[in-house]
Amino acid sequence: MYCKNCGEAMNDNQAICTKCGVKVGDGSSYCANCGSTVPANADVCMNCGVAIKKSGSKGDLNGQDKVVMILICLFLGGLGIHNFMMGETKKGVFKIIMSLCCGIGGILALIDLIKIAMGSYVVDPEKLI
Repeated sequence: MYCKNCGEAMNDNQAICTKCGVKVGDGSSYCANCGSTVPANADVCMNCGVAIKKSGSKGDLNGQDKVVMILICLFLGGLGIHNFMMGETKKGVFKIIMSLCCGIGGILALIDLIKIAMGSYVVDPEKLI
């Protein structure tokens, strides 16, 4: 594993890069797999062919616009439409079931709405379908 900010080799247990002090996963100048430089808009490392994951910073909505997600969550959040748009299919299906069975899908959507508005909603890329 390599630092995406400076390209320094790191072990899998490190939380920050000891050379530049940047948190693991932050940065976009170097490939995390091979350490070679990558262009700013690249989706794939041209040296090793691995997909370049964009920085998963706090408030990352899987590439969706924050204002659009707030509006979708406000009007269609009880049905989990905002979750489907962000790629969280399991969470979206769960909200549909909760809306139909218990009527609490709106409460769950309100919680998501507050998190999106505050910038603390994080989509976990490992749990996406």
